[in-house]
Amino acid sequence: MHSHNHSIGRKLRISFWITLAFIVVELVAGVHAQSLALLSDAGHNFTDTLALGLAWFAFYLQLKPPNEVKTFGYHRAGVLSAFINAITLILLAFYIFYESYLRFLDPREVREDIMIIVATAGLVVNLGVMWALHDHSRQDINIRGVFLHMFGDAISSIGLIVGGVFIANTRLQWIDPLLSVVIGILILWSAQAIIRDSLNILLEGLPSGITREEVCRALTQITGVIDIHDLHIWSLSSRYHALSCHALIDDLPHSSSDVILLEINNLLGQKFQIQHTTIQFEHIRCEHADDICTKHDLEISTTVRNP
Repeated sequence: MHSHNHSIGRKLRISFWITLAFIVVELVAGVHAQSLALLSDAGHNFTDTLALGLAWFAFYLQLKPPNEVKTFGYHRAGVLSAFINAITLILLAFYIFYESYLRFLDPREVREDIMIIVATAGLVVNLGVMWALHDHSRQDINIRGVFLHMFGDAISSIGLIVGGVFIANTRLQWIDPLLSVVIGILILWSAQAIIRDSLNILLEGLPSGITREEVCRALTQITGVIDIHDLHIWSLSSRYHALSCHALIDDLPHSSSDVILLEINNLLGQKFQIQHTTIQFEHIRCEHADDICTKHDLEISTTVRNP
């Protein structure tokens, strides 16, 4: 695990410095070529650099162990980083739309040769970073946010190459601001998914792919469990899920209830990837129990849905 974490951190660090160096090249080229599309792409790359920097910082922060104040540790650091990255993407997209509008009103001659060369170099950089982060992006929303940044910029680089070829052959200068609008739309598209997923975690929504009914059904199938109530399921990060609930069981000796507890935790960990649990056993249902679910209730609801 340590070597795996070191590998991710090293990839984020190298990607950060490569992307930062390319921004300087793209800004100089964009000014020289008078290409708003190149400058927009440089802006997008700048948010990529911010995303990589935040992800790099948040990645190491979330490895810090819990302490007396942060009793859950820093798992949410990566989620917060992803959310901030998505907000910067949205702000950038609207700024690009504004600049594109101004360029439509006042078109400028664009050096399409510079545009094509720099966009090709940018595509190579973006694809390289995407390749390095691809496997990690499947499990970590923080890394996935960076990956989507790079994916959007790779698509915009392809658009710039195609646009440069069109400008060279048609001399239609409005293609440049049009490409900027397309880049802005791609940026918004990549941002909305990250905002949705990160907000769900920050607001302690159900982890993706899990339903309360599924969990209730599985728990009430365990021998000795009469009902489940006050069930709460949430995520501390995209890979670390937690659950708390009350479980009504018969009045059993500790040795027997410990067996039930072990079975509950094994089920939650193996079937639902829930690593942190707080289970309160009760022999008499508590007075203010909420959302009670029993095996009988779930069988009735299934019958109603599937007559």
